[in-house]
Amino acid sequence: MAYITLEEYKANYSDIPDKDLNRALNKASRHIDSLTYGRIRGVGFDNLTPFQQEIIKEVNCELANFEYENAELIENVLSSYSINGVSMNFGDTWNVKLMKGVAIPTELYETLAQTGLTCRNVRW
Repeated sequence: MAYITLEEYKANYSDIPDKDLNRALNKASRHIDSLTYGRIRGVGFDNLTPFQQEIIKEVNCELANFEYENAELIENVLSSYSINGVSMNFGDTWNVKLMKGVAIPTELYETLAQTGLTCRNVRW
């Protein structure tokens, strides 16, 4: 289940076609769960602060857009290749992180980190 409704998404974004929207938002929310060590589901989304909820909704939308627009590259199992002297690399770059198997723009991960939910501290 996504952290944002279809109506909330459509009010601010239009990048993903309706037929793919629910699946994309749900996939992004599962990736957010991985990046936050399941803490959102553990404490319950409604029990988070309004600030945390707002950030998570924003990240849910932005990550869904990123994953939808870059699906072909993200799902590519190669880390790099070269054809006729032209090379392409995948993985950690200055603007994309690979965290817990999730490709996420660095800026978006830092936004999610503002919630305090990405901390590796066991006592969270």
